[in-house]
Amino acid sequence: MTDEIVFYTNPMSRGRIVRWMLEEVGRPYRTEVLDYGTTMKSADYLAINPMGKVPAVVHGGVTVTEGAAICAWLADAFPEAKLAPAVDDSKRGLYYRWMFFAAGPVEAAVTAKSLGLLAPSDKSATVGYGSFDQTVDALEYAVEQGGPWLLGDQFTAADVYVGSQVAWGLMFKTLPERPAFQAYAARLMARPAAVRAREIDDALIAEMKAGA
Repeated sequence: MTDEIVFYTNPMSRGRIVRWMLEEVGRPYRTEVLDYGTTMKSADYLAINPMGKVPAVVHGGVTVTEGAAICAWLADAFPEAKLAPAVDDSKRGLYYRWMFFAAGPVEAAVTAKSLGLLAPSDKSATVGYGSFDQTVDALEYAVEQGGPWLLGDQFTAADVYVGSQVAWGLMFKTLPERPAFQAYAARLMARPAAVRAREIDDALIAEMKAGA
């Protein structure tokens, strides 16, 4: 068993969320960049993630996939980074609430809307997000209450995950440009770890384009 953190990603993927999280954790890690359709679908990588998708993290014999799960797991694996409330802290519930709200209803509603596949209003009770507007309103409530972060003064892995969804939604116009979203995203993107993560992934994209 090794303590090395191995990070499987592509700089043009949700792996950018995990890169940011790893930079917030502040521990050394090794990056394995995979290509869509080739190394991402290789037998070696499918043994790590049968979905053939990134991101994935392997550490101490443990394999974790899915962005929200990786963020939550890293926060608990490295408590010295203080990226999650303690297990006996009452804010732990709020932390889980918003992280998995973003991983569930937010991602589902935003994706469905971008594909023109939102559930009709008479079927809204059958989908976890209800309606797109309900989901966006709840997301706005999350980023407005307490501030500057989801848990008030404590920045956590939930901010990494939820904040990534908000920042991407604004960038790709899949979320409305509400002032609360814009202010929250600006605070997040100014964090030194977020800046480092962007610089690393943007440099990898430049390398990939140069080698194409």
